Amino acid sequence: MSSSSEYTPPKVWTWDKENGGRFASTNRPIAGSTHDKELPVGRHPLQLYSLGTPNGVKVTVMLEELLALGHRGAEYDAWLIRIGDGDQFGSGFVAVNPNSKIPALVDRSGPTPIRVFESGAILMHLAEKFGVFLPTETAARAECLSWLFWQMGSAPYLGGGFGHFYAYAPTKMEYPINRFAMETKRQLDVLDRRLAESEYLAGGDYTIADIAVWPWYGGLSKGWLYEAAEFLQVQDYKNVQRWANAIGERPAAQRGRMVNRISGDPASQLHERHEAGDFDTKTQDKLTTES
Repeated sequence: MSSSSEYTPPKVWTWDKENGGRFASTNRPIAGSTHDKELPVGRHPLQLYSLGTPNGVKVTVMLEELLALGHRGAEYDAWLIRIGDGDQFGSGFVAVNPNSKIPALVDRSGPTPIRVFESGAILMHLAEKFGVFLPTETAARAECLSWLFWQMGSAPYLGGGFGHFYAYAPTKMEYPINRFAMETKRQLDVLDRRLAESEYLAGGDYTIADIAVWPWYGGLSKGWLYEAAEFLQVQDYKNVQRWANAIGERPAAQRGRMVNRISGDPASQLHERHEAGDFDTKTQDKLTTES
């Protein structure tokens, strides 16, 4: 490893507002809102406030899968939260998610609106609400939840660790890239070994564990994240590739990946989703306009 000047932490940390690369303007060491802005509310029972990042895609895939099974109560409005513009610090969003992270869901199907934040919690809420994608048998449920929480604990090493230092940090640093590349490959190996013995993560059935893991590790294996497929040699994980392809062929997964997406091929973006027909009638002029 090449040498570099050693950093000595100060006795007391102070916030450098210019530090953070492309995210410097939205990163801060305090919580709470920065401005007053109410959230819009559509006509459907479920109101989603999100962005088409892997964490957001988890929820839109889940909702589209529910609708594909005929659960009309899963109809939803998906409102775009532009995290680069600081929308997540608006007072309305903070009231739904005090952690100011996407996605956030408000379930308005009952007499009192229910807020749900953290993507894993949203998946569990929806699975229990509609009685699908979460096994009820004790051992199968435990396996499903174990892989769901594996994802919640592991993905920060992929996203905030490897992804940040490899793709977003203002300067490339060998040590953190190597450290998090090693951990990311270890996690891919964990998945590959599991998927060598099981069609899906929790067993023979597709569950919220797969829905949670696919946007992150499936996306990485298909070259959708950080332009790092060659660097990490993702093609070596044959079982992950098989599993990622199988989920990627599901129409609901394809639709879910489009919702709240604002990057890539414009034909793959549906900035906001308010009814099923949005996928069929979408043209560039019908996408949410930049403001």
